[in-house]
Amino acid sequence: MAMFGFIGVGNMGYPLLKAAVNTFGSSEVVYRDASPERNEFVMRETGAAFAEDICSVVKKCKYLVLAVKPQFFPQVLEEIKEFVTEEHVVISIAAGITIEFLKDSISQGIRVVRAMPNTPALVNKGMTGISFSQNDFSEEERRIIDQFFSSFGKYEVFDEKLMNAVICANGSSPAYVYMFIEALADSVVSYGIPRDKAYTLAAQTVLGAAAMVLETGEHPGKLKDNVCSPGGTTIAAVKALEEHGLRNAVMKASDACYAKAVALSEKK
Repeated sequence: MAMFGFIGVGNMGYPLLKAAVNTFGSSEVVYRDASPERNEFVMRETGAAFAEDICSVVKKCKYLVLAVKPQFFPQVLEEIKEFVTEEHVVISIAAGITIEFLKDSISQGIRVVRAMPNTPALVNKGMTGISFSQNDFSEEERRIIDQFFSSFGKYEVFDEKLMNAVICANGSSPAYVYMFIEALADSVVSYGIPRDKAYTLAAQTVLGAAAMVLETGEHPGKLKDNVCSPGGTTIAAVKALEEHGLRNAVMKASDACYAKAVALSEKK
C-alpha cells in the first residue's frame, strides 16, 4: 500500500507528485490521470506506478490528493466515494471546492485538507495555503501533512473562509508576476538588451526582491524607499507607475480573482 495517491497529474498535480516521490520514495506514490500519455510520462520521469483506474488509487493509498479540475469533481467523487474511508486523509487542491462540498459528496466523517498551492512548486519554491476540516488528525498524520506541503515550498494554515483570498495571493498571482517580468524584459529589449539577458535580469531581480521581503522582515514599502534615491532614476520610475495605476491594477485583478473564486464555490 502506498502512502500517497494522486487523481490527476496535470500542471499542478505533477509538481506535487514529483515532490512526494522525492520525499517519500516512488514506492509510496500511486496515481492515475485521464490521459494514457500522461500516465506513461509521469512513470518515466518519477518511477512511480500508475493504477489501472481511480478507484484503485483510493484503495492503495492513505493520503488521497484530488488534483483534477473543479468541473470534474462531481464525476470523480461519485466514482470513488464508496472506497473512501475515515482512515483516508483527502487533500483537495482545486479552487472553489469546499470542505463542506467534499463531505456532502463522500461522507461527513472524512478528514479533509483543502489546499491552494501554486505552480512554482515545480521548482520547490511553491507557496500553499491550507485549511483543515474539523476532525481529529493524529500527530503522525499532521507530521506527514507537514512533510508533504514542505516538500515543494512553504505553506501557511488559514481558516477556510479565507481560502478564496488565498487564491488571489498565491494561486493565481504567479501569472501576474510572469506578466510583469515579460513587460519589464520587453521594455529593456527596446533599448537594445538581448532578449535572453533581459529575461534573466528581470526574473533574477524579482527573485531577489522577494527574498529581501522574506529574509529581512522589512516592510515592502521600506525596501522600496531604500532603492529610491532623492531625484534619482527609481523615484522617477515609481512616480510613473503610480500615475499609470500599478497598485490599482493589481487590486482590481485580485477583486476579479476573488469574485470568480466565490462564484466557483457557490456553483457547487
